[in-house]
Amino acid sequence: MKKIIALALVLGVVGAACSPKKIEGTRLVAGTPAYQLAKNLSEVLPLFDPDKNAVLFEAKKFTVTVGDVTEVIQNTMGNAASQLAGRGPAALKSAALQAAVQIGERRLLMAAAEAAKVSVSPEELNKAQAGQYEKAGGEDKFLEMLKTNNVDVAFFKKMVSEEQTIGKYLEANVFNKISVGEDELQKAYAADKTATVRHILLLTQGKPESEIPAIRKKMEDILARANKGEDFAALAREFTEDPGSKENGGLYENFPRGTMVKSFENAAFTVPVGEISGIVETKYGFHILKVENRMKETEPFEKVRAGIEDGLKLAKRADVYEKFVAGLKSKAGFAEVKS
Repeated sequence: MKKIIALALVLGVVGAACSPKKIEGTRLVAGTPAYQLAKNLSEVLPLFDPDKNAVLFEAKKFTVTVGDVTEVIQNTMGNAASQLAGRGPAALKSAALQAAVQIGERRLLMAAAEAAKVSVSPEELNKAQAGQYEKAGGEDKFLEMLKTNNVDVAFFKKMVSEEQTIGKYLEANVFNKISVGEDELQKAYAADKTATVRHILLLTQGKPESEIPAIRKKMEDILARANKGEDFAALAREFTEDPGSKENGGLYENFPRGTMVKSFENAAFTVPVGEISGIVETKYGFHILKVENRMKETEPFEKVRAGIEDGLKLAKRADVYEKFVAGLKSKAGFAEVKS
């Protein structure tokens, strides 16, 4: 669920399409911030031309246009949206298509929630908004932050409302159907519960594509030195770009499954104890790991059974969500419009 919430906060939401008549995508109005943003981005990628307003995705009941995407970007990123022009045509097009997909998926989920008559009470909405305010030090500070960054307050409130509606719908109609078998419980109980590793990270996040090959080559050289027997902790202190573990020689102790990004976790729990992984790539960059130790559950099965079951159900959510949304998209005829 966190993944779903985070995605909504980054990309924002657009209203559901549930009218029998096909709803056309947003067309930006000249003179608005979103129109000007689209004009600026079109200098890098002509696809963003707000006057042409290209249709990116289409379903039986709605279309998703460049206007929709730009409006979402403007209303969620505010002033920071101008930085997108520096990403280059390929990266900008990829981001636009990804945003268009998210807009379409949100429309389909809202339509499903409305069909199921799911709604959020004013109390639930106020509580959700208060959670956002608290992170900024209070409502006044939060709203001022939105204003300073040219982020639309009404759009933010709509986003929170729809996020709560979709979350409530998924809990009652999708996630409640997840089950865990006895064999899965026993297998999870017998598996390693925590891992202790040292790791070295070379960051690629936010770096230009042109720099990535050189960063990987540097990691290959570090890996070769580690495999020849150089002290891994010393290499980590010298090279890692992870500030949280640098001074400790790259050490992360006794972390459970589900706390690290997936590829990092897979290496931590599959590489034999005492051995060094190959290069592991995550959204942050390139890693190499040395597995120091792993530990199994020491409590009796019945004592931890409920916690294991909850953890397994939580782990299944992303896959269940993706399959459910794929079904909605298939029924709605949702597909990219090829230019």
